[in-house]
Amino acid sequence: MSITLSTSTLSTSQLSASDRAECWHEVVARTFMPLDVKLLENEPSPGTIVSNQLGVLRVSRVQAGPQVVTRSKRLIARDGQRFLTLSLQRRGTAMQEQDGRESLVKPREFTISDSSRLFRKKLESDFCFTSFHFPREELRVREEDLRALTATVFTSDTGSAALVATYFARMAREAAGFDAAVGRQFAATGLDLLALLIDERSGRFTSQAPELAAATLVRVKDHIMRNLSRPDLSPSTISEAHFMSVRYLHKLFGLEGTTVGRWIQMQRLERCRRDLLRPAAVGIGVAAVARRWGFVSPSHFSRVFRAAYGMTPREWQVHGLPGERRTTEEL
Repeated sequence: MSITLSTSTLSTSQLSASDRAECWHEVVARTFMPLDVKLLENEPSPGTIVSNQLGVLRVSRVQAGPQVVTRSKRLIARDGQRFLTLSLQRRGTAMQEQDGRESLVKPREFTISDSSRLFRKKLESDFCFTSFHFPREELRVREEDLRALTATVFTSDTGSAALVATYFARMAREAAGFDAAVGRQFAATGLDLLALLIDERSGRFTSQAPELAAATLVRVKDHIMRNLSRPDLSPSTISEAHFMSVRYLHKLFGLEGTTVGRWIQMQRLERCRRDLLRPAAVGIGVAAVARRWGFVSPSHFSRVFRAAYGMTPREWQVHGLPGERRTTEEL
């Protein structure tokens, strides 16, 4: 028996049909966990799994022919580790069973399964899905909330589930190009979003979401600060950079009682305020300082500066505030 192995690709395509069943069982176990796999074809089709590791997430694109995959009591007892798997269906349909629920999963829908309890997944035709496999302890949700949603179908059409599906699908497409540090950050953000979705479905959004969203908001703010000088910085560019919807971005800042635009403006004003007190600013002028921090219109900058600090930028540059420390640091 042999397995074709190239980087993170496991495939049975080079094997004869008679050897594929046993080999595919090993391929599946190596990628996920010990599972019973029953192929439904007399001559099994080739199967391929392409995987990438992003932090705690193992992202795998699985393509194969009809089969039934089961996690039995025997395998659970033998395996002491506990994992969760989010599966995003791409082609074909799957019948998934766990915790007394049975759901038909169609393309662009996803489900969650738990390796610590019995489950069964039946795929009656050629299929393709993307899975996201990670340790249970990495998802910060209550046990009863998770158990209530296994084998539940999440559609990717509207609402928070659409955000999660879009984010995970985009992350999977880009996974091969991420370095280790970036991959860890994207994985952490994805699990934050998934936890928010589970809390929302469980009716815990108002009490739990601010804590669960904090890490995501920190990453978004860091991105904003690193791009503060860009005039085109906007909710749409920020949300695109983090694979989230503009609506969800606004929701994150709403948890702090502000808006994305207002927060960006205040950060820009604060840096302009500091720079205007530096001697170097006298030589380059107020407009140049404003442009340095992303303000395109000098008149608009003057208005918002006066509204924030009670004087024009020029007045601030000359007088400052009582006790304001003037620095000799260059711009």
